[in-house]
Amino acid sequence: MSTLTEWAYPLAESLLAEPLPRRWRHCLGVAERARTIALILDQDADLLEAAAVLHDIGYAPDLAKTGFHPLDGARYLRDVADADEQVVNLVAHHSCSWLEADARGLRAELDGEFPRESEPLNDALCYCDMNTTPDGMPTNPVDRINEITGRYGPDSLIGTFIRRAEPEILASTSRVLERVAAKRQPM
Repeated sequence: MSTLTEWAYPLAESLLAEPLPRRWRHCLGVAERARTIALILDQDADLLEAAAVLHDIGYAPDLAKTGFHPLDGARYLRDVADADEQVVNLVAHHSCSWLEADARGLRAELDGEFPRESEPLNDALCYCDMNTTPDGMPTNPVDRINEITGRYGPDSLIGTFIRRAEPEILASTSRVLERVAAKRQPM
């Protein structure tokens, strides 16, 4: 039986590796972070890793329709790739994307087409993304937010969105770390 990750890696690679090699390295790093927290996800570990490696496919030139990569990626996964519904929804809502959707006037479309998954799954994907540099290396959410703000500019749509999302990103990360610590406690 094929796993979601066995399906997801080649798909993400085919969309990102050649046109966007740095974005591909980032996605591989996010998937690697997913494996480090698998112990808190039990049967959903494969689901999270698949969503992690696919989370930024909406940047692929052939997929970018609205310019809002979570929506473009999720629509491709749903409409073309016939992906698992939970993977699609995680990609659509990764890393507080609903706040960016607000800024872009796309919140009704995002929420209308893609329901949010459970808080533990959304938190886990946010944790993985915000603890990975653009080159796929480990980092921390504060440095990642600062890097994003610096790359796009503090007054840009992305710079404004990421600062607005910062409290939720930090809260998500804290909840994941609390779950990891609780799981590692001896019974």
